[in-house]
Amino acid sequence: MTQQCPDTTDFLSLFLNDTPLMDVRAPVEFSKGSFPLATNLPILDDHQREVIGTEYKQQGQDSAVSLGYELATDEVRAQRVASWQQFVQQHPQGYLFCFRGGQRSHITQSWLAESGHPYPLIKGGYKALRRYLIDELEKSVEDSQFIILSGKTGTGKTRLIHEIEDSVDLEGLANHRGSSFGRRYGGQPTQIDFENRLSIAMLKHRHCKSGRPVLLEDESKLIGRCSLSQEFRDKMQQSPIILLEESIEERVEIGLQEYVRDNLAEFQAVYGEEEGFSQFSQGLTDSLHRIRRRLGGTRYQELCDILSSALKQHESQGIIDGYRPLIEQLLTGYYDPMYEYQLAQKQGRILFKGDRKAIRNSYPELALKV
Repeated sequence: MTQQCPDTTDFLSLFLNDTPLMDVRAPVEFSKGSFPLATNLPILDDHQREVIGTEYKQQGQDSAVSLGYELATDEVRAQRVASWQQFVQQHPQGYLFCFRGGQRSHITQSWLAESGHPYPLIKGGYKALRRYLIDELEKSVEDSQFIILSGKTGTGKTRLIHEIEDSVDLEGLANHRGSSFGRRYGGQPTQIDFENRLSIAMLKHRHCKSGRPVLLEDESKLIGRCSLSQEFRDKMQQSPIILLEESIEERVEIGLQEYVRDNLAEFQAVYGEEEGFSQFSQGLTDSLHRIRRRLGGTRYQELCDILSSALKQHESQGIIDGYRPLIEQLLTGYYDPMYEYQLAQKQGRILFKGDRKAIRNSYPELALKV
């Protein structure tokens, strides 16, 4: 038999090196939260896990283990091992884990070794990895310096975040554009997945860019349904601000690109041209409906009429100019008043203000001042 590979507790290296991980927990466990490079290849399906869990509670561990082996028929075992072998061959530098690094990990490891594919496991499993990331995110908040990129809706803050190396894209981690119209195809990660992604991103910045502040886009506590911790938000609200300023014309163009062209392209890439447009159309209609109370009845109906006309022209003629008045009215009449109120509370923290080019050119010097 091939010699057993070494197991690990070096969680830092796993995340810094983007190590592929094989998560052998049941699908229901995986769906609640895992790690960005984890692939779910369960040793037990959801029903088997439930049955064995009941046996464990009623009859104890030995009886549960016996039942597990009983459920693992030759056919089931062959299917499991085949999928694990494929993962091992594709990711020879990876690791496997279950919830606590116990029975499921060791059985998986044993079956793989017997098939000639020894593979290391993560000691402590998911629970230890999750605890590590929670603790490391707290350290990142304590030890890192933040710079906040602020600016009115539609100024292209996320674009600029992507152009500056010392940044973490919070909206990208949450798969949401941050505004009431920010929903994206694919939905958002679970809260646990979002926290894990954020912790890993901050961990990489802290270890690979030591001493350099991290640039973050100004966000509320909620990015869609993903929530930043109170400690993270407190740190953001105490940090210096760079203010991105662009003309209303430029902001409308950015809105047209992100919320119309890019948004439609995402849906059509998945659903096809016709169904993709239908999904895109429904998304805009639903987003406008969600803010109807804050708009007021009259203004909401006016914007609904503009949106309806723009969608019809877009679908029938491929012309998107009809969205421009909608975007401009939402920016100037809805988003800007809220932003200006919030900005008034932040005046003493503004480090620099300018357009995208000015900020990009000045950022290296600005970072040294923090």
